[in-house]
Amino acid sequence: MQAVIPFPNLSPELFSISLFGMEFALRWYALAYIAGILIGWAIARRVISRPTLWPGDTAPMTRAQLEDLVTWVILGVILGGRLGIVLFYHPGYYLQNPAEIFMIWRGGMSFHGGLLGVVLAAWVWTGRQGVPRLPTADMMALATPPGLLLGRLANFINAELWGRPSDAPWAVIFPGERAQDCGQPLGELCARHPSQLYEAGLEGLALGLILLVLLRRGALKTPGLIAGTFIGGYGVARFIVEFFRQPDAQFVSEGNPLGLALHLGGYGLTQGQILSLPMILIGLVLILRARR
Repeated sequence: MQAVIPFPNLSPELFSISLFGMEFALRWYALAYIAGILIGWAIARRVISRPTLWPGDTAPMTRAQLEDLVTWVILGVILGGRLGIVLFYHPGYYLQNPAEIFMIWRGGMSFHGGLLGVVLAAWVWTGRQGVPRLPTADMMALATPPGLLLGRLANFINAELWGRPSDAPWAVIFPGERAQDCGQPLGELCARHPSQLYEAGLEGLALGLILLVLLRRGALKTPGLIAGTFIGGYGVARFIVEFFRQPDAQFVSEGNPLGLALHLGGYGLTQGQILSLPMILIGLVLILRARR
């Protein structure tokens, strides 16, 4: 008999209350976003308070400017992340149901879209403030991994974005009909890779530790190095995890059971891998530019 791990008894809601006949709930996913932003803000505040870390012993911005930037980043994360889900993953559905586009509690958000939203927001903000862009990107890259770690842990608690069927001893039996629909014989439970935890470990913990090592070695003195490492590192981590993660339902069909969105020379790439390839390229360009 296959050794598997039953899904723990976890509720997506931290708590819920009823007020005036309406139900209000605080979900772990929302808490992960809030905590990730606060931790990221604390990290950014700490590094800009140490001018000796930066080129010319001068931080790229003041604390007051950082507070303003955080507001722009929050808007970029929410708007970009939601539009990423709409445009990259479910355009047909939201074209038929436009009222649900801004219901961020339904369908979640896309990291790639959120990243584009943050890049656009930061680009506009730095231009308006006259703040150097590459050092700002380095600061934001340092502040991001804790949020990724918490977000992926929240995905696991929500029992969403699970992996492909697996017979590994650490495979998890996720609840729900869709999670159990993996072609197993009638009566047998379907165990899957806990790909959310893989992503938490690679995108959040491992990548965060790499950036911390670079920070301690004075990488902020080389504008673009930390930002390039983060962008390229995330792309590599996500590309790897996609081999274990179950593709989104809209990319899976009877003739395409693995959810391959693109075929190149007989090799298939999932949508997540396609979106990660430009990140890897951009990261390499930034790293090479910084070192040169």
